[in-house]
Amino acid sequence: MTPDGTPDNVLFEWYGRYIGDPETETDVYLGFALFFGGIALGGVGIVVFFLSALASSPGDTAFALREVAVVASAGGFPVLLLGIVVLLPGDDRMRYAAIAGLGVCFVAVGAFTSVYPMNWNVSRSPDYSAQIIAVYAVGLVAVVGATGAALVGHQVARAGSATDGAAATGGGAANTGGSDAGTAADGTTESVSEERVRRDIDEAMAGADLSWGGVDRKNTKRLELNTDADVEVDREAFENAEATTVRSSSDGVDDALSNLRKLQGREQKTDTSSGVDDQTAALSELRQQQEAEEIATEDDEGLVDRAKDLFSR
Repeated sequence: MTPDGTPDNVLFEWYGRYIGDPETETDVYLGFALFFGGIALGGVGIVVFFLSALASSPGDTAFALREVAVVASAGGFPVLLLGIVVLLPGDDRMRYAAIAGLGVCFVAVGAFTSVYPMNWNVSRSPDYSAQIIAVYAVGLVAVVGATGAALVGHQVARAGSATDGAAATGGGAANTGGSDAGTAADGTTESVSEERVRRDIDEAMAGADLSWGGVDRKNTKRLELNTDADVEVDREAFENAEATTVRSSSDGVDDALSNLRKLQGREQKTDTSSGVDDQTAALSELRQQQEAEEIATEDDEGLVDRAKDLFSR
């Protein structure tokens, strides 16, 4: 026995997995017995029919085997459907309709056994095959209709229970949250206004410090002019103001970069000569100038020494 009081066996496990919680133990046992019994009767009918086809001559044995095959197959199919109706929890009227249809099918099967093979699908009269098939079809239609109605009712009940459970869960979440929706005095649910949602968002974002692309937001001051006051503002100064654009007259980007380096002190202006001959001439002139300065210095020193000798005598 399980904790909820249901027997612990495979039948109840299947029932709980594919159908739901069983109402009574009788429905489970009887429903599965009819269901598997109908499958077994159908299997027996198919096997016996193949055995009758293997008979050497169409004698009494072949007719007897075919009769057994037809009875088993014709009785097994409505029994299987009745088992489905019993297993499904639903209206008892569907079960009564299925039982009545099964009874009609059994009457047709009994009539078949009474006339087969002498008065079944033969050229001489009387032939009762059409009447018996019609009676069996009426009973089978009743069983199939009851089974279909039981299946539809079960699916509708499951969908309704799932919807009720979802609604109960959603209602509990709404009552717990308290900020999404409210309940009026008459029990109806109030909708939240857009102004209230916007106000809640503004209050939540009031203390947040947002940044755009990693750049922190900076609080700046804005100067606003109150033109409603009796103060005359010179608007012509603003209207006639023009922006001045200053452009560089450099011939290229390289010149601009060179000028910028010179301003920063990173590049010094140097004189360049036009050729190798000019550089050689300048170097010779510099050497001649240095030699002349050295000779003049020596002459001055010689005069000073002579003057010292005269005064020392």
